[in-house]
Amino acid sequence: MGFKMGIVGLPNVGKSTLFNALTKTAAAQAANFPFCTIEPNVGDVAVPDKRLDRLAAIAGSKQIIPARMTFVDIAGLVKGASKGEGLGNQFLANIRECDAIAHVLRCFEDGDVTHVEGRVDPVADAETIETELMLADMESIEKRLQNLTRKVRGGDKEAVDQERLLKAALAMLEDGKPARMVEVAADDQKAWKMLQLLTAKPILYVCNVDEGSAASGNGFSAKVAEMAAAQGAGTVVISAQIEEEIAQLDAEEAEMFLSEMGLEEAGLDRLIRAGYALLALETYFTVGPKEARAWTIRHGTLAPQAAGVIHGDFERGFIRAETIAYDDYVTLGGETAARDAGKLRVEGKTYTVKDGDVLHFLFNA
Repeated sequence: MGFKMGIVGLPNVGKSTLFNALTKTAAAQAANFPFCTIEPNVGDVAVPDKRLDRLAAIAGSKQIIPARMTFVDIAGLVKGASKGEGLGNQFLANIRECDAIAHVLRCFEDGDVTHVEGRVDPVADAETIETELMLADMESIEKRLQNLTRKVRGGDKEAVDQERLLKAALAMLEDGKPARMVEVAADDQKAWKMLQLLTAKPILYVCNVDEGSAASGNGFSAKVAEMAAAQGAGTVVISAQIEEEIAQLDAEEAEMFLSEMGLEEAGLDRLIRAGYALLALETYFTVGPKEARAWTIRHGTLAPQAAGVIHGDFERGFIRAETIAYDDYVTLGGETAARDAGKLRVEGKTYTVKDGDVLHFLFNA
């Protein structure tokens, strides 16, 4: 399991440039005019994880298979999108399919790159898109509430629960706040997710800064960070220009370039890590002489469900999981040494998988 992150923003904020850099392709045309991205471009990228390389080296794995993350570069949005302006309807449909939203905000001055509103104000840009998403959600909720009336009167439990959640979301939206601000009980989480509200999706603000501000940010990104903190959203500072340059270099050259720019890691690494934190995602590993592989799960996943990420049969026929913590595997030098040292544990169906666990599943076919 990976996850899909939609890259959104107003036209000309650097979405397609960032997408090209992240996926190391030129699939998205980065052009200096609105709507240069007409269809959503999809890029599947490897999730960088040094732990996987370390495990593979210890086990002598012939193949290394990292976890994957999907980026979707979605057409630029303008005011009125909720009413179909620009490419609004298409934008709204594409964003519903994503697990989270990476909202790229222009945090740089450049007279050669036009801004659709004729000014640089990332907070106002964020509010423009948030408003359009909120308006779209309100319209959708009102229609759904009308359609539920008959079922609710008939005492349909599912319809009653859906109406309750929709009304809670509508009240929040009418108060000028996104649906993700609604406190949803654990028992309602599944039904809440099924509503597919645009403003209920986790959001990560990506501050696209100039090269000189890539290491520490600037005044624009500071204002975005303040806004995000008030919303409980995530932020990450990236220079799309730098990422574009890094994408053309090999690993050694990229490391030297980052060092010269005063950066410890590429923006892709920071973006993925922020995305994982946003969605409460973790990684476990399967390691052997044939391959070392990373698997993505949500925080709190039990062993049978973690096994199901590999194959449904693993979950259905789950018997137990042999587990070694990453640090024990590395410190002791592999599975055999960990087993001999008593660090290999046998866990059952109630075990909650931890980030970094090295697992081997036993199951009935």
